[in-house]
Amino acid sequence: MPPKTAFLSAFLVCLQPSFLRAADLAIQSPKNYQVFQRADRNSATIRVQGRASEIGAVWQYRFEGKSAEGELLPETWRDFPAPLQKDRFDFLTTTPAGGWYKFEVRGLKAGTAIALATVEHVAVGEVFIVAGQSNAGNYGSEPQRSQSGLVANFDGKSWEPANDPQRGAGGKGGSFLPAFGDAIAAQFHVPIGLVPIASGGTSVREWLPEGEKFAQQTTTGKGVRAAAEGGWESNGTLYNTLASRLSELGVLGARAVLWHQGESDAGQARSGYPADRQISGEQYTAFLEKLVAASRKDAGWALPWFSAQTTYHSEQDASDAEFREAQSRAWKNGITLEGPDTDALRAEYRQGVHFNAAGLRKHGELWAQKITPWLENQLTEKKQRRTSLP
Repeated sequence: MPPKTAFLSAFLVCLQPSFLRAADLAIQSPKNYQVFQRADRNSATIRVQGRASEIGAVWQYRFEGKSAEGELLPETWRDFPAPLQKDRFDFLTTTPAGGWYKFEVRGLKAGTAIALATVEHVAVGEVFIVAGQSNAGNYGSEPQRSQSGLVANFDGKSWEPANDPQRGAGGKGGSFLPAFGDAIAAQFHVPIGLVPIASGGTSVREWLPEGEKFAQQTTTGKGVRAAAEGGWESNGTLYNTLASRLSELGVLGARAVLWHQGESDAGQARSGYPADRQISGEQYTAFLEKLVAASRKDAGWALPWFSAQTTYHSEQDASDAEFREAQSRAWKNGITLEGPDTDALRAEYRQGVHFNAAGLRKHGELWAQKITPWLENQLTEKKQRRTSLP
């Protein structure tokens, strides 16, 4: 090619993009590090939402990365299933279990890209809400980190890697969540999403929906208010957080709730608190049943709950028979599924009522041991996840 011709061709190529106005593009869903709950072993439905300014452009998307089966996803671009509606896009797409995936959206005009946006970490895996009191939150002696890099945390606004302290839960120390998430990720080869909402020192009464009444004030006096007709009632703060997370995740948007709570209700009078604030084991089970039922009603589906056996205060007060029976009664009565017995974690795993680093890791392992066979059964049997309430 003669020098003049080559120069002119290069000049025109350089000018070509300037003839096309760059489009504004923003992806609102999925979010970075978001984990979508899979519907079965192989896939989940992901909602894609955002804004784009060029309605006349061709808009496309794709996921890149390796699935849970070890297969690379096709790198081909797929057209949006419908045109933009007033500069918005909103559609559902089925995506294989696995991740982290890179998600991209682009706009084309006259065969040239006018916009590109990327979300670097998106996954289809397992999502768990973690509720209860301090040992479900960040009160362990040493902050923990996910070793797999496959565990993410959702605080109601954004998703981030699940390193302690866990956003959304009380406390500034360590938690069992990284160890639990790593164990489940290793077993099922998918990323894990954790939604922590635990609050230290809380009674089951404080977790009830607003206006639920009871005769005894809580040990700390928090999370409740005097009822107009006498007695006490929940102010609903903690329950509203749970309901909000369930709404944000959507129907069938989580695998289960992990409930670790009981120390603040068991044997409080023995610990020197006013005896008139002590509830019975039977009351405990009844309150937990109310909480579970309310959450399922607000979630709009039969959300599974796992509950732990946890009454430990110290080596001198290591368990409470009445409340251990109350917690196991919840399993026997079908209110919750059986979680771990963390009263078995004694002095070598403890720092006071809370856990040391070894205890946090062991705590996570105990939860994984309870969840793994149940979850494997759910996936193997291809059971229909219940959307109807019991």
